[in-house]
Amino acid sequence: MKTNPLIGIILIVIGIIAFAYQGITYTTREKVIDIGSLEVTADKTKTLPLPPIVGAIALVGGIVLLVVGNKKG
Repeated sequence: MKTNPLIGIILIVIGIIAFAYQGITYTTREKVIDIGSLEVTADKTKTLPLPPIVGAIALVGGIVLLVVGNKKG
Protein backbone atom coordinates (compact mmCIF):
# COMPACT_ATOMS: atom_id res chain seq x y z
CA MET A 1 0.00 0.00 0.00
CA LYS A 2 1.27 3.48 -0.83
CA THR A 3 2.06 5.87 2.01
CA ASN A 4 -0.13 8.83 0.96
CA PRO A 5 -3.44 6.92 1.10
CA LEU A 6 -2.41 5.25 4.36
CA ILE A 7 -1.53 8.58 6.01
CA GLY A 8 -4.75 10.03 4.57
CA ILE A 9 -6.85 7.31 6.19
CA ILE A 10 -5.06 7.81 9.52
CA LEU A 11 -5.68 11.58 9.37
CA ILE A 12 -9.37 11.04 8.58
CA VAL A 13 -9.74 8.73 11.59
CA ILE A 14 -7.94 11.25 13.84
CA GLY A 15 -10.20 14.04 12.54
CA ILE A 16 -13.37 12.05 13.26
CA ILE A 17 -12.13 11.18 16.77
CA ALA A 18 -11.25 14.84 17.42
CA PHE A 19 -14.78 15.89 16.44
CA ALA A 20 -16.36 13.14 18.57
CA TYR A 21 -14.45 13.69 21.83
CA GLN A 22 -13.61 17.44 21.73
CA GLY A 23 -10.71 16.91 24.15
CA ILE A 24 -8.45 14.52 25.99
CA THR A 25 -9.30 13.73 29.62
CA TYR A 26 -6.71 12.43 32.06
CA THR A 27 -6.45 11.89 35.81
CA THR A 28 -3.64 13.03 38.09
CA ARG A 29 -3.00 12.25 41.73
CA GLU A 30 -2.22 15.31 43.84
CA LYS A 31 -1.03 15.50 47.40
CA VAL A 32 -3.58 17.40 49.51
CA ILE A 33 -2.13 17.01 53.02
CA ASP A 34 1.40 15.99 54.01
CA ILE A 35 1.96 16.14 57.77
CA GLY A 36 4.77 13.86 58.88
CA SER A 37 3.67 10.29 58.25
CA LEU A 38 0.10 11.38 57.38
CA GLU A 39 -0.38 11.85 53.67
CA VAL A 40 -3.69 12.46 51.89
CA THR A 41 -3.97 12.40 48.11
CA ALA A 42 -6.82 13.17 45.76
CA ASP A 43 -7.46 12.17 42.18
CA LYS A 44 -8.16 15.16 39.95
CA THR A 45 -9.57 14.86 36.46
CA LYS A 46 -8.26 17.36 33.94
CA THR A 47 -9.26 17.95 30.34
CA LEU A 48 -7.01 19.13 27.55
CA PRO A 49 -9.42 20.82 25.14
CA LEU A 50 -9.12 19.95 21.47
CA PRO A 51 -10.51 22.70 19.23
CA PRO A 52 -12.78 21.57 16.37
CA ILE A 53 -10.42 23.28 13.90
CA VAL A 54 -7.79 20.59 14.66
CA GLY A 55 -10.27 17.88 13.68
CA ALA A 56 -11.27 19.79 10.56
CA ILE A 57 -7.66 20.26 9.46
CA ALA A 58 -6.89 16.56 9.99
CA LEU A 59 -10.05 15.53 8.13
CA VAL A 60 -9.42 17.83 5.15
CA GLY A 61 -5.74 16.87 5.04
CA GLY A 62 -6.65 13.19 5.00
CA ILE A 63 -9.15 13.66 2.19
CA VAL A 64 -6.60 15.63 0.15
CA LEU A 65 -3.98 12.91 0.62
CA LEU A 66 -6.47 10.25 -0.47
CA VAL A 67 -7.42 12.19 -3.60
CA VAL A 68 -3.81 12.96 -4.52
CA GLY A 69 -2.76 9.37 -3.84
CA ASN A 70 -5.53 7.99 -6.09
CA LYS A 71 -4.74 10.39 -8.96
CA LYS A 72 -1.05 9.42 -9.01
CA GLY A 73 -1.82 5.68 -8.96
